[in-house]
Amino acid sequence: MVLDVVLVVVGAVVVLGTALSAIRTVVLPRAASTLIGKVLFPSIRKVFLVVAGWRKDFEAKDRILALYAPTVLLMLPFVWSTLITLGFALIYMGVLGVGFGEAFEVSGSSLLTLGFTKVEGSLPLILEFSEAAIGLVVVALLITFLPSLYQAYAARETAVNALEVRAGVPPSSAEMLIRHSRIVGLDTLAETFDEWEQWFIELEESHTAFPVLAFFRGPTAQRSWLTSAGTVLDAGALLITLVKGTAEERRPQVELSIRAGFIALRRIADGFGIPYDADPEPTDPIAVSRTEFMDLVARLEEGGVDVVDDVEGAWVNYAGWRVNYDAALLGLAQLIVAPEAPWVSDRPPLAR
Repeated sequence: MVLDVVLVVVGAVVVLGTALSAIRTVVLPRAASTLIGKVLFPSIRKVFLVVAGWRKDFEAKDRILALYAPTVLLMLPFVWSTLITLGFALIYMGVLGVGFGEAFEVSGSSLLTLGFTKVEGSLPLILEFSEAAIGLVVVALLITFLPSLYQAYAARETAVNALEVRAGVPPSSAEMLIRHSRIVGLDTLAETFDEWEQWFIELEESHTAFPVLAFFRGPTAQRSWLTSAGTVLDAGALLITLVKGTAEERRPQVELSIRAGFIALRRIADGFGIPYDADPEPTDPIAVSRTEFMDLVARLEEGGVDVVDDVEGAWVNYAGWRVNYDAALLGLAQLIVAPEAPWVSDRPPLAR
């Protein structure tokens, strides 16, 4: 009798825990960790990282890592279904007093609504109907979950692909400023940053609700949502600190875009436990060196971009902006194995 009660309680805990995991993963519109996610996601990721590590060129690694997120998504329903089946099997063992084999057969038949087993009694019948309903709910959740996920992915990648025209491949903040200066003038960048502010807002919403989106890679090896985000943030910081003649009426939009960007990256970093200083000092160290900044100044001048006379002051001001997103940006780049891009994914985050 005591063993039967224990089996029912353990089975109920497994079923309820699995259902809660599915709800948190698919329905809850915020980042929420689950035991299944903590075990499944890192375990599969380690396998993919090991296999990708056997490849020498990045394109080959990217092809392997691109399969990680879809693989996890396809495995989730199987894991949920298996745990629900096992949980109800334990419950049937306690209620019906049968062995595990027969209980597992009843549970599988009920979950998949096959109906090739029959039980006697009101309580077992209620359990069968409940399990069948849970199975249908899991399927329904996936039917609604996957289209939402790919819609968010498509919206994200549209802007990433468009940035190639403006910032090159891999994207570069210096290249973005030079191309705009030569082709349409830097005055037009205010409108671009307005669009990217909205992109950052949508990025935060989608990637905190569905953290697995961060691991969905671009359609080509050299495109990445993160390198694009870092490039735009750096371009904005350089525009308002280093480039001469940035009109005062355009500065607020650029600054708002930068703020939207580092808030989005921080929220996404929170979901993965990536450390950063939430209230950094403008003088705190960043991963970009003064020498690198001066090299970029020379490149901008060669490209025809007018820079301010006080370059030293521009460096201090740039570092004061960069410190807001430096740790989160580089930490995320390391996590998702982003393609190399200058000042974004070509260096590790500073030790904290």
